[in-house]
Amino acid sequence: MKMGPLSPTPHVPCAPDNVTGNGRVILDSLALPVMVVRADNAIGYVNSAAEPFFGMSRAHLVQMRLTDILPGDSPLFLLMEQVRAQDHTVVEHEVTLDSPRLRHDGVTVQGAPVMEEPGSVVLTFHDFSAVRVLDRQLTFRSAARSVAGMAAILAHEVKNPLSGIRGAAQLLETSVGEADRELAVLIQDEVNRIRDLVDRMDMFSDRPIERRPVNIHRVLEHVRRLAQQGFAADIRFHEVYDPSLPPVWGNRDQLVQVLLNLVKNAAEALHTNPDDAAPPEITLTTSYRPGIWVSTGAGSQRVQLPLLVSVRDNGPGIPENIRPHLFEPFLTTKTTGSGLGLALAGKIVGDHGGVIEVESQPGRTEVLLHLPVVTESRDTP
Repeated sequence: MKMGPLSPTPHVPCAPDNVTGNGRVILDSLALPVMVVRADNAIGYVNSAAEPFFGMSRAHLVQMRLTDILPGDSPLFLLMEQVRAQDHTVVEHEVTLDSPRLRHDGVTVQGAPVMEEPGSVVLTFHDFSAVRVLDRQLTFRSAARSVAGMAAILAHEVKNPLSGIRGAAQLLETSVGEADRELAVLIQDEVNRIRDLVDRMDMFSDRPIERRPVNIHRVLEHVRRLAQQGFAADIRFHEVYDPSLPPVWGNRDQLVQVLLNLVKNAAEALHTNPDDAAPPEITLTTSYRPGIWVSTGAGSQRVQLPLLVSVRDNGPGIPENIRPHLFEPFLTTKTTGSGLGLALAGKIVGDHGGVIEVESQPGRTEVLLHLPVVTESRDTP
C-alpha cells in the first residue's frame, strides 16, 4: 500500500557527507535504520541502526551501491523512482527485502528527497517483525490456556469413568467366548488410547515448573543422539554452537521434550521429500542475540531473551495456509498426529518466559527459540 505526498514535505537539511556533530549523534540515537542513497544508487550514509538491519558495518555499507545488496527488481527501487520523479515523500507498507545477504518481511519504508542533493533519497525502515513475534507468542499462550482448562475438565470428568470401563472390559474378557473376547480387548485398547490422550493434554496444566541453570548444548547433544538412534537415523546433522553461551534458566526435561519434538517434526518433513530432493539435513544452532525483551506480567520487570536456539531443516517447507495457525491445538497435517506437539512446545517455551517463532519457505524451515539465561540476580542453586 502506497501513500501520496505528506504535508509538509520533510527534507534532510544537509548533505549526507556533512552529517556530523549533533546531526550524526541524533541519527545514531534513532532505533530506526536510516540510509541515504545517491542519484547513482551509491550509499552515501547509514546510521548505527542500519548496521544490524543490513548485517554489515557502516564502513562497508558506504562503499557499496544499493544494487550490491538488493536485486534490481526490489520494490525499494520503484519507491525511490517515485520520490525522485514526484519530489515528495512516499511510504510503502508490507515491503519484502529479499536477497542472499538479508531477508526482512513486512517492512514499512519511507522515502524522502534530500534537499541539497538532487536525486538523493533518504530511506527509513520500520521493521515490525519483532512486534509480530510477540503478538503470536501471546496467541500461543492463550491457546495453551484454553487447552489447560480442557485438560483439567477431561482429567476430572473422563479419567475416572475410563478406569471403570477398562476394569469391566477386563472382567468380560475372562468370561465370554472367543468372538466377544476380541471386542473386550478392543474396548480396552480404545480406553488406553483415550487415557493417553488425556495424559498428554494434562501436560498443558498451569503447574509451576522447577527451573535451574541448564547447559543448552548438553540438551541439544542428548536430543541429537536420541534422534539419530531412532527416527532420524538416515538424516545428517550439523551443529553450529557458540561455546561461550551462559546457561539457560529453565527445566532440562521440558527443554529436551520441546527440542526433541521440533527435531522429530523436521525429520518427518524431510521424509516427505521426493527421491530427487537434496540430501536431508537438520542444523542445530545456538547464538547470543541481545535485543528481545518481554514483560513477565503486569507490574513486573522486563526480561531479556538473548539466547537463541535454532532447529533448521531443508525440507519442503510448511504450507502457507497453515503457517499462521501452527501453534493452535489440534491442528495437524499428519494422518496420525494429534496436533498437540507444537501447541505444547509453545506453552513450555512460554512457561520459561521465552518466545518461539517459525520461519518457513520451500527448502528451508527454521524454528527459533528465544530463551532467558542465568544472571547474577537469579536465585540459582
